[in-house]
Amino acid sequence: MPRPDPPATGAGHPTLIGASNPTPSPWLGILARSALAGGATGLVLAAAAFLAATPGAVLSALLGSGLVMVFFAISLLIGHFVGASNPSGALGLFVLTYAVKVVGFGAVLFLFGTPAWLESTWFFISALSTVITWQIAEVVAFSRIRTLLYDETAPALTPVDPAPDRQQERGRSEG
Repeated sequence: MPRPDPPATGAGHPTLIGASNPTPSPWLGILARSALAGGATGLVLAAAAFLAATPGAVLSALLGSGLVMVFFAISLLIGHFVGASNPSGALGLFVLTYAVKVVGFGAVLFLFGTPAWLESTWFFISALSTVITWQIAEVVAFSRIRTLLYDETAPALTPVDPAPDRQQERGRSEG
């Protein structure tokens, strides 16, 4: 009975997918994609406000979108600068940063108050839409990063040599 052909494992085989390396620092790429999505959302809503409402509505839409983008960008920048040197400490800084941002956002609203030109409906719609599109872009970008699970550069604990195993199998089948 003929044996089937061995599977194609050679590097020159056209159907093989090459190994991919881990993403070196994913945070700036995630920031770029998220900022693009959030910025596009803010511009679309500002254009809608320009066509449907007052100049104050345009500024309100831009301000709502801009504030959301700045506050979310802070976290990703912290991930970029801290994540490379201290990955386990980055999570703690994310939590601390979140608390500071929430308190800071509340303080800004409390100290400066609401400007007379601000149209709260356009501000709210723009901020909420930007949060949603930012989060979608961030999750999609994050899901596409590569994380190295095993240290391939570490030496093996035991040498890998399949030849002795095959010799033992042949000795049992022949004897």
